[in-house]
Amino acid sequence: MKFIHRLGYYLGGFSIGLILLAFFLSGKKVSCDYGPEARVKKNIQSKPLKYSEIIQTQIGSGSIDSLDISSVLQQGDIVFSESEPRKEPCGVYKIKFEEKEIMVENCDSLVSILSYKK
Repeated sequence: MKFIHRLGYYLGGFSIGLILLAFFLSGKKVSCDYGPEARVKKNIQSKPLKYSEIIQTQIGSGSIDSLDISSVLQQGDIVFSESEPRKEPCGVYKIKFEEKEIMVENCDSLVSILSYKK
């Protein structure tokens, strides 16, 4: 069999496979979170949030908006050099986005926002 025929069969099968994958995976929330930052962020976002007393008073007084905190959690970058991921019983992570930074305590069933800086 000539190379061009083998290439045609390969490309035909590959394209059919892509179409089947697109059909079966459409509408599902499929993600590729393989990096350490993506896994930690996905883990943090999947748990309920608890604000520390300092953060609650700042939100109550209007100096901090809870939307700011959620935007930093979603779009921010984790600074592993300033974090303590292996701290017992819960890891502590620093997340920065633009000029804002948050310290987050990631426990098994709960995420606590410890501090917020602008």
